[in-house]
Amino acid sequence: MKLKYLLLLILATASLSASAQSHKKKHKHTSRRNNDSEITYHRERAIPMPTGLPRPKLVIGLVVDQMRWDYLYRYFDRYEDGGFKRMLGEGFTCENTNIDYIPTVTAAGHTCIYTGSVPAIHGIAGNDFIVQATGKSMYCTDDSTVTAVGSTSKAGQMSPRNLLVTTVTDELRLATNFRSKVIGIALKDRGGILPAGHTANAAYWFDDTSGNWISSTYYMTDLPAWVKNFNSQKIAEKYLKQDWNTLYPIATYLQSAPDNSGKYEGKFAGTSAPTMPVNTSALYNGHLGMIRSTPYGNSMTLDMAKAAIANEQLGSNTVTDFLAVSLSSTDYIGHQFGPNSVEIEDTYLRLDHDLAAFFAYLDGTLGKGSYSVFLTADHGAAHNANFLKDHNVPAGTWDDAAAQKEMNTMLNDKYKVQNLVISMDNYQVNLNNAAIKKAGISEEAIKLDCINYLQKQPAVQFAVDMQNANAATIPVDLRSRIINGYNTEHSGVIQIVLKPGYYSGHGATGTTHGTWAPYDTHIPLVFMGWGINHGNTTRQTHMTDIAPTVASLLHIQAPDGCIGKTISEVIR
Repeated sequence: MKLKYLLLLILATASLSASAQSHKKKHKHTSRRNNDSEITYHRERAIPMPTGLPRPKLVIGLVVDQMRWDYLYRYFDRYEDGGFKRMLGEGFTCENTNIDYIPTVTAAGHTCIYTGSVPAIHGIAGNDFIVQATGKSMYCTDDSTVTAVGSTSKAGQMSPRNLLVTTVTDELRLATNFRSKVIGIALKDRGGILPAGHTANAAYWFDDTSGNWISSTYYMTDLPAWVKNFNSQKIAEKYLKQDWNTLYPIATYLQSAPDNSGKYEGKFAGTSAPTMPVNTSALYNGHLGMIRSTPYGNSMTLDMAKAAIANEQLGSNTVTDFLAVSLSSTDYIGHQFGPNSVEIEDTYLRLDHDLAAFFAYLDGTLGKGSYSVFLTADHGAAHNANFLKDHNVPAGTWDDAAAQKEMNTMLNDKYKVQNLVISMDNYQVNLNNAAIKKAGISEEAIKLDCINYLQKQPAVQFAVDMQNANAATIPVDLRSRIINGYNTEHSGVIQIVLKPGYYSGHGATGTTHGTWAPYDTHIPLVFMGWGINHGNTTRQTHMTDIAPTVASLLHIQAPDGCIGKTISEVIR
């Protein structure tokens, strides 16, 4: 019996050895398909040897300025199949994406989306912020060293030099030895400049004075011929001459308050009430900047995006190109009319229609499935405070200018120094550091006086010493947002946190944003196209996660100030 088992063991060993040799020869030079790219394996250790890294032809980033997350679904039944519904139906949606910091404003939002960073690191602490060393106000993209290209106005004295970190668009340029083309486009300068980053081929924004799309000498010395041709067509004027009528019969706008809700909505100059239609052909009177406050501003922006794709041949490169587009009109209209207006409903229905046409253009030009697109927002917006109060919801406005005046009076009475508080922008107390130093006053004592005053105000939930925010007895989530938003060079010393439903006073009509509340910080995030899974997640994701997710999709390094994490479920 022992001899029999020994013979069987010898035969089995020989058979396994022959099989292994046969397998080794068979797979000496084999390959498999992975996302339409061949990967060759090393003959002995099966190490993947890429022969062509798969990437999309073009990435398009779409930021819808002031888009609340719920707008994806509030008007869902009225959307076309090719716009928002297509993104949700074909792509991947992150249903619980939140902003990681306060204040929630346009410049900080666009910067966070493309850097994966927060104001504490990237330096863009607001649309405007106080430079603590000088006490002077700084606009986020101001740059006196450059001049306008395409205009003689000061609107062109802009660049990304105040941004202290790289963007995912910068990292794409670096990863391809600057062969990738990167272009930013937005009505707002900050919406085009900050996403495009430091190394962009170009950024373009709209100049109200000339009615042209312009740039600055940071990028170029003269506008390309195609931009000049686009400007020569007087697109803004053509749109405004059409007037703004509702896309559908006004009686069908059931998701909105009655059209004549003057108590909650701001009217256009020259009109008697905030009602549709808006006779823009008569109202604009040569002031082409009016297009910003109509849905046509978004339409024109996407027209400009198509022109850039066609004339710069984006997506026809040997490497991936990137087009960063911000749709600004939603913000202007939201501020003026508020979330419950017919005007906002019509704006999103028209934007949906424009997006459907844009995606169809991309399909026809680049090929469906060959490009990747993501859509998100820089911040949301509150319901109008009076609208909420009239429906028995706690809400209100806070007069920050009056609070600043009262604090300065109080501090002057105590310390005999005037104007110790120089700004209340971004829900922060900014102190007059030069005057404090000159008078030899204790900054800590002044901060304590201000905090004691603020905590007695009916609209204020918390007043937090930003330098000691980690020790504040407030919810952990709020604490982290304050810390993330605090830039020692560009932020104030006290963060004011208002009660839910409250915002700083901007009149009785329209709305604003900037707070920590979900209506300001819960944003849409949808990916679609090349390399994107179909599905959704309701786990919490963050605005800071967008840039590293795009970087992972492209197999490039995340931006150098990034603190976000890749949303792995998104990528196929």
